[in-house]
Amino acid sequence: MHTIDLNSDLGESFGAWSMGDDVALLGVVTSANIACGFHAGDPSTIRHTVLRAIAHNVAVGAHPSLPDLQGFGRRRMDVSPSDVYDLVLYQIGAVAAFARAGHGRLHHVKPHGALYHMAASDPAIARAIATATRDFDPDLVLYGLAGGAQAVAGEALGMAVAAEVFADRAYRRDGSLVPRGEPGAMIDAESRAVQQALELVRDRRVLSIDGVWVPVVADTICVHGDHPSAVSLARALRAAFEREGIGLRAC
Repeated sequence: MHTIDLNSDLGESFGAWSMGDDVALLGVVTSANIACGFHAGDPSTIRHTVLRAIAHNVAVGAHPSLPDLQGFGRRRMDVSPSDVYDLVLYQIGAVAAFARAGHGRLHHVKPHGALYHMAASDPAIARAIATATRDFDPDLVLYGLAGGAQAVAGEALGMAVAAEVFADRAYRRDGSLVPRGEPGAMIDAESRAVQQALELVRDRRVLSIDGVWVPVVADTICVHGDHPSAVSLARALRAAFEREGIGLRAC
C-alpha cells in the first residue's frame, strides 16, 4: 500500500508566548519537527513537546535553524558551511537529549526556514547539514525539499532521505517553492491545499504557479504548525489520504 508521512513543525512557542496547537496536531500527524531554540522554542518547550510526541507515538525530529529569534529563522544569513555544521550539530543534540531522557529516540532532522531553502539550492550548505546529521547518528532520516540539494547531499553520504512536499505552498516550474513574500506563495483555501496534496502524493506531480505540471517524489508532506488553520488542514489531509487508500506512517 502506498504510504505518506504527515509531518508538522512544532514546539515553536517561547517563554510566555504561545504559537500553534501542538497537542491537537500531535493527534493527527505521524512525525514532529521540534524547534531547537534558535528560531523558536526554549528548553521547557522542547521537553514538553518531545514528551507529548513520544506519548502520541509520533516520530521525534529536530528542526534546526539559523540563530534568528526575531525573524523566526526566515531571514538568510551569510554563514559558512563550517558555521552551519556547528549550528546544526548543536541543535540536534538538544532535542536528542530530551528524547533520550523521555525514553524515546530522535528519528529525523529537518532544517527550518531560511536554512531549509539555502540547503535546497546550495550544495555546500546541504552537505554541512547532512554531515552534521550523519556524524551525530547515521541512522537518522534527513528531510529535505523534493528534488533539492539537501536530498542529494544526504544520499551521497549514504543516509536515509525523505523527499518533502507542501500542500499549502505554491511551486515554481523548477520544483522550488514560491518565496513567501511573492504573490500567490501561500495556498489559503483548504480545498485547494488538499487537492494539491493528493496530486503530489497520489499523482506524483504538482501544478506550478505558471501552469506547468512538475514531476515530484513525495515521502513526507508538511503542515506548518504556525498556520491558524493547521489543525483543520492536517485533519483534512489525513481524511483525504485515508479515502484514497494512502496509509500514514513516519518515514
